[in-house]
Amino acid sequence: MRIAIIDSGIHEGHPHVGAVAGAIHFTAEGVGGDPVDRLGHGTAVAGAIREKMPHAELFAVKVFDRRLSAQIGAILRALEWCREQRMDLVNLSLGTANPDHRDPLAATLRDNAVVVSAAGMLPGSLAGVVGVEADASCPRGRFRHRIGLFLASPYPRPIPGVPPERNLNGVSFAVANMTGFVALALESVPREELWAELRRRAEVV
Repeated sequence: MRIAIIDSGIHEGHPHVGAVAGAIHFTAEGVGGDPVDRLGHGTAVAGAIREKMPHAELFAVKVFDRRLSAQIGAILRALEWCREQRMDLVNLSLGTANPDHRDPLAATLRDNAVVVSAAGMLPGSLAGVVGVEADASCPRGRFRHRIGLFLASPYPRPIPGVPPERNLNGVSFAVANMTGFVALALESVPREELWAELRRRAEVV
């Protein structure tokens, strides 16, 4: 299972992550030369996915650097790379509300990997994307389904001695947790049966 994490990079060797299968950095201008995760966000996302999929190949696709924002050009380049590299799954713990981004995102996602992203924004609101909302009442080991979208815990993998509410949290980690569940489902069924399998595994709310 090849999973691309489009985020701030991944600290390879982190105890919650382990080995990273590859790393690349994209800017709006092209390929950058700095895959280091300076924010820790992508590493925490990777840890949440690794918890559920310990044997997956994780690829760090960096678009964030000093802050959690990126130009749409960098995100489109990252998604194009995921398609070229034949990723099975893309974790996109980000979103845009700009309607001008709808068409280029939809075009780039065509024939791409399965993408998991935040519901209510782009690309999470596009058809064929697994849109996710955060649900603080949802246990980290389960996920829920409600009228076309999925709900998952907003908490990443716990850090011993740190209360969950003081750790990183939010919809980014609901997306990451859901990516783990989607990966598990893709191990069991072909892609064309994925949505039915996810609904079967989910708690209905």
